[in-house]
Amino acid sequence: MKNSKINLTALILIAIALSAVYYKHEKLGLPLKPAEQSEVWTVEAKLQFKANGGPAKAQFYIPRDPPGFIKLNEDFISSNYGLATEQDALNREALWAVRRAKGKQVLYYRMELTRDDNDVAPRTQPRPAYPPVPDYEEPLGSAIMALLKDVRSHSADIATFTRELLLRLNTPKPDQNISLINKAGHGSVEWVRQLIQILAGARIPARIVYVLPLQDLVKHGTLVPWIEVHNDFEWVAFDPVTGRQGFPDDILVWRTGDDPLITVSGGQPGEVDFSISRHALSQVSIAEQWARQTDSRLMDFSLFALPVQTQNVYRIILMVPLGALVIVVLRNLIGLSTFGTFMPVLIALAFRETSLLWGVIMFTMLVIVGLALRLYLEKLKLLLVPRLAAVLTIVIMMIALFSIISVQLDLERGLSVALFPVVILAMTIERMSIVMEENGSHEAFKLGTGSLIAAIMGYMVMTHEWLGHIIFVFPETLLIVLAITLILGRYTGYRLLELWRFRGLIKEADKP
Repeated sequence: MKNSKINLTALILIAIALSAVYYKHEKLGLPLKPAEQSEVWTVEAKLQFKANGGPAKAQFYIPRDPPGFIKLNEDFISSNYGLATEQDALNREALWAVRRAKGKQVLYYRMELTRDDNDVAPRTQPRPAYPPVPDYEEPLGSAIMALLKDVRSHSADIATFTRELLLRLNTPKPDQNISLINKAGHGSVEWVRQLIQILAGARIPARIVYVLPLQDLVKHGTLVPWIEVHNDFEWVAFDPVTGRQGFPDDILVWRTGDDPLITVSGGQPGEVDFSISRHALSQVSIAEQWARQTDSRLMDFSLFALPVQTQNVYRIILMVPLGALVIVVLRNLIGLSTFGTFMPVLIALAFRETSLLWGVIMFTMLVIVGLALRLYLEKLKLLLVPRLAAVLTIVIMMIALFSIISVQLDLERGLSVALFPVVILAMTIERMSIVMEENGSHEAFKLGTGSLIAAIMGYMVMTHEWLGHIIFVFPETLLIVLAITLILGRYTGYRLLELWRFRGLIKEADKP
């Protein structure tokens, strides 16, 4: 196969992998960094009313699509009540109903939500009609018209007009007109309703929006009225007290409109009390909950759908291709000689349990002792298969002895030596002895050292926290590893150690 076909195949594999990673990160919110956490708010609304003894119904407004937030989960908690939800272009409503209820009734609505920094969609629906100019009573009408005329001369559009109006109405030093207008308490529902009437004098559509300030450990929260104006394109929110434009990060939009928050039929008027708490949750857990909320099946076909025990196995197995890629680079580009291709990878996997330093010490000691015993077996003139079986038996006995000594010396790391691939150790000892007989001890030492170096580098790569996170959360990145392996598979140039080996010839060639 030509290099161009290999390169094209590798490019396609990389494109597929990066596309999948981008989709899972942007759409599902899977994190690119390990242990990444996000702030999650739990909001609970407690509804209380006293039923008369007959049929009872309660209608309660709940958030529909709160801007700037992702709703992860919601629960409706009630006893013996039927539940239905309805929604329109503006609001969403929960409806509880029961055939017979008497006395105090308590209903709960609870939801979990987190910030959505990608939610920049404008609040465009529905597009309102221009309101008629109200018939103000005098002298209030003259004061409002004078104020609107002055504000209009100091503004450029509807947003700046509204901001200027709010700043003037909330000034600590009001003039005569503003003092006449300011009758309702600032920040109250009556105050926002009056602002809507004042804006109607300039034929600016406005509406009331109830928001819930998010503060941790709040037990008796209440909704706060805000105001939104339409600028011919979208609804723009303003704090009616400060004049600040836009919803801040700690504001949850609960509902739009001025209807009662809760309507009770078959009982006395209800009361609503809000409780708020904040906690941190891993981004992966948030992505799983969001996938369930959006009915996405992608998470069902991910590694997170496996049992936890199986997930832990795959966290190790999926790192093996990275270790193999390290061996490919060391052999094809660096020119490092090793005993086999995958033996260093298996030794590196054992280093994960023993830690690097203890693993190198144990590996070296076992190989040295095993090699000495293997040379003794050579004098017995055994056949190949019995000789390998004898070496394997000796290796296992050495591992058991090493573990016993470790217990007596209170060295817990020594117990992990049993995790070494004993068959690979036996084969390594056998291979080293054969190389010593055929090519001398120098060649055997070089291959053994190369294998140990490759295992150490493989261990460093396979235990890298960020790489392990990326490979497990985005297993399609293994396609990138495959693409790099294919490209390196066609490399036939000089290796780094060969350039060092022939450095004398290179110097001679460079002489004039």
